[in-house]
Amino acid sequence: MAVSYDRKLPEDLDCGITVFMKLLGAKWKPCILDAISRGYRRPTEIHKQIPTAMPRVIDMQLRELEAAGLLAKTVVIGYPLRVDYFLTTTGLSIMPLIAMMDKWGTENKALVRTEEPVSA
Repeated sequence: MAVSYDRKLPEDLDCGITVFMKLLGAKWKPCILDAISRGYRRPTEIHKQIPTAMPRVIDMQLRELEAAGLLAKTVVIGYPLRVDYFLTTTGLSIMPLIAMMDKWGTENKALVRTEEPVSA
């Protein structure tokens, strides 16, 4: 049973950053969109592209991205059942930002790399 949560403070949905974070603020959502844009359409393919994420989390975020209108899916009836995800027009519109995030992260990865601990 899902538990509903009543916000004590209203969200400021007039703020573009708040809207962006509400839609894409989860850890793996930009990676999922990137994988789909590169041609990985099936959930198992997406799981393989993001091996550090739990498949259950990816599946949950796929559903959230679909509910937000950034993704759509086609279901092919048969055995086995086949589901393919694809970017909607709105999902495609976010891809230049995802590409900029990837470029920036690649250029600045030294900021998060940790050095090996020095042994005594």
